Amino acid sequence: MKRFTRLHSKLITIVAMLALLPAFAAAEDTPAKIAVFHLDGSVTEKPMGEMGFSFGNEPTTLKEMIDQFEAAKNDNEIRAILITVGRPQLGLAQIQELRQAIIDCGKPVYVHVDSLSTGIYALASAAKHICVTPTGDVWVMGFYMETPYLKNLLDKLHLEADFVHIGDYKSAGETLYRTEPSEPAEANMNWLLDGLYEALLKMIADGRFHGDIDKARNAVNNAPYNAEEALKAGLIDSVKFRQDLTAELKKKYGENLKFVHNYGAEGGPDLDFGNPFAIFQVFADMMKGEEKTKEPTIAIIHVEGTIVTGQEQPNPFGGSSGAFSTTIRKALDKAADDDLVKAVVLRVDSPGGSALASEIIYDAIQRIREKGKPVVASMGNVAASGGYYVSCGTDKIIADPATITASIGVVGGKIVTTEMWNSIGINWHAYQRGDSADLMANARKWNESERQRITDWMNEVYAVFKGHIEEHRKDKLAKPLDEMAGGRVFTGAQALNLGLVDELGTLDDAIEQAADLASIADYEIRVLPKPRGLFDFLRESLDGGQEEDSVSVNIDFAKQIFSSRTSLFEAVLPAIKALDPERTAILTQTLMRLNLIHSENVILMTPQDFLLRYN
Repeated sequence: MKRFTRLHSKLITIVAMLALLPAFAAAEDTPAKIAVFHLDGSVTEKPMGEMGFSFGNEPTTLKEMIDQFEAAKNDNEIRAILITVGRPQLGLAQIQELRQAIIDCGKPVYVHVDSLSTGIYALASAAKHICVTPTGDVWVMGFYMETPYLKNLLDKLHLEADFVHIGDYKSAGETLYRTEPSEPAEANMNWLLDGLYEALLKMIADGRFHGDIDKARNAVNNAPYNAEEALKAGLIDSVKFRQDLTAELKKKYGENLKFVHNYGAEGGPDLDFGNPFAIFQVFADMMKGEEKTKEPTIAIIHVEGTIVTGQEQPNPFGGSSGAFSTTIRKALDKAADDDLVKAVVLRVDSPGGSALASEIIYDAIQRIREKGKPVVASMGNVAASGGYYVSCGTDKIIADPATITASIGVVGGKIVTTEMWNSIGINWHAYQRGDSADLMANARKWNESERQRITDWMNEVYAVFKGHIEEHRKDKLAKPLDEMAGGRVFTGAQALNLGLVDELGTLDDAIEQAADLASIADYEIRVLPKPRGLFDFLRESLDGGQEEDSVSVNIDFAKQIFSSRTSLFEAVLPAIKALDPERTAILTQTLMRLNLIHSENVILMTPQDFLLRYN
């Protein structure tokens, strides 16, 4: 367990404790308490380490939020929970996991909001009481999905997409060479959206209409509502300002009711106020780092973001740009070699990526299993294509009902740029040695012979992918794999019915399953590689090295902080974002996929980048 928290939390705690010292008095009777949680900003999967001077802007992890609910559940002094809502950024699977945490808490949960979107309403529907500010609104509108098609843009730029996809439903390249989806691609997206929509209606029906799906569907179809209309429709329980709700709670639980804000978050350090130099000890301890555990451990290893080859380049202020195969492989190898690690939970929130990187991670998982240590995959918002590839070889796969998964297929191709260069007056003259030296060059399209060679190669990758699934899930599949592969995408609930996953559940469920498979009852949880931040970098700079389970630092520290490069696209992006931020984010994601294709040639990615509006 970590002994210390982020720097700013410690400093704030120290200042607050110093300010309150004169006011300490004899304790009175303990009043009733309500734990207050505020949902706002990003919710990440992977811990980011101590962020240093981030002044409260660092994201909260999903696990931290669920642990806060668990702490409130087990705290006899906590009589109820109050959730206030800002503008949280939550995926559908994260919404389902937090919703389950509300249900499992077993204590009355009150939610106060100024406005409700579809996703946040699905979360709030599990609460005992939903209160909306007067003049507030309820936008329970369902889902709206859009997919960009860039062929006309590429035509204007004199660029030509030359792609091969294995599987009729593996339509990742279509966005570059079509202006609309193919028939299989459209069927795939509709099947996926049907599954997500049914999951949404079930959450609303279970929470507000005693399981009546038709009432939930009718409520969604008649949205939006103002606060009073939502109250009449049975979607919410009261219309009040926040202070009026808290006054009502005081009447219910007693005038001495105490609201405990940020309940369950990591507290500050133990500080000896009799020692004027105590604060220097705090800084010394921060530089010292984390003490090693001696208890049986379940390791959580995150596969978050696009799967790519190579080593993660860490940021001293937290965060990373993908799931790097070398970094994850090292973490898996450490888990295999560490006698204290008894089981591993692979938390996957990834649309896939490099076929090679996916195989590297898959192979490292098998080495853990060969040592008799169970590995359980926990699927988050997305675990598709390469994300499913790395999951299929685990001992058990647990998904959320709204997880987007499968997409078993392969895509590869290139963008031909010659006409673009010609159009702006630049001509390239090529020299070549070797008949296939220009196979992946951007100068021309493949001829038929070359296209067949690429297709044969991709079919081999596809066969390996399917072979892994057949090896590990053959007896569990509901029908022949070819009827579920080919790039088809499913929700977690649909994948369960097909035998592609084993259970529906949360990250905590996956941890419990891993403990059961390892036959351990008491254990600690450790994230590998250890999240690292500014003070880890400073300590390693002073020590001249890094801890063995950390991400290796092979970057210039000062350069990482103070220098940056800006592309032309990044320069104009702010102006485009201001006009249409959501579409711009999807377009950026699609263009980034081109970079991955260029570097990896063959990728295992979700069929399409799509905009799904529900928040």
